[in-house]
Amino acid sequence: MPRPSTTAPTERAQPGPGRPRLVQPRRSGPTARDEILDAAAELFTTHGYTGTSTRKIAEAVGIRQASMYHYFATKDDILAALLDTTVTGSLDHARRLLDGDGPALDRLLDLARFDVRQLADSRWNLGALYLLPEISAERFGDFRRSRTELAAVYATLAGEAIGDPDDPRSAIPFRLVESVIMVRADEARGEAGAHTATALVDTIVDAIARVL
Repeated sequence: MPRPSTTAPTERAQPGPGRPRLVQPRRSGPTARDEILDAAAELFTTHGYTGTSTRKIAEAVGIRQASMYHYFATKDDILAALLDTTVTGSLDHARRLLDGDGPALDRLLDLARFDVRQLADSRWNLGALYLLPEISAERFGDFRRSRTELAAVYATLAGEAIGDPDDPRSAIPFRLVESVIMVRADEARGEAGAHTATALVDTIVDAIARVL
């Protein structure tokens, strides 16, 4: 039987019970789907997206490759799901803060702290996936639009805090938040010294306040 194609079929595979595991669960996550995402996150961030096959992901989870297609029809679907986890929570929080009350600067710093901590504390440095050339494909359009909306909320709150929506400083907070992604990359290579991503959460938030 030919190996399942990584090209999306006309109808996407729906999650199902799958076939029996090859081994006992070996990944983090309460469900097989979560375990697949955890394995893919590790492999994508350490071996690269193109260097990771669906077979390698299945082996890392301890399931048959065919079973994985009950949860994700393609490798792109796995990447899309991982990308969504990096922005969905922050965007929901950003929308609430944008519609909330209180000084704009306080709401901006609240969002920044939430976002930086999420990027810094996640098990794998998923923000590094933003740099993949594959992200420009339409398949990942929803993610890009969500990230653009998140950046716009940062800019809106920063503009309100400054008192001028056209002030170029309004673009800086979002970039400072995402700087934690490169800190984590340096940390993984042993090049960050004592400046770990987790330790820099307060520093990044304070830097945003100072810039504005």
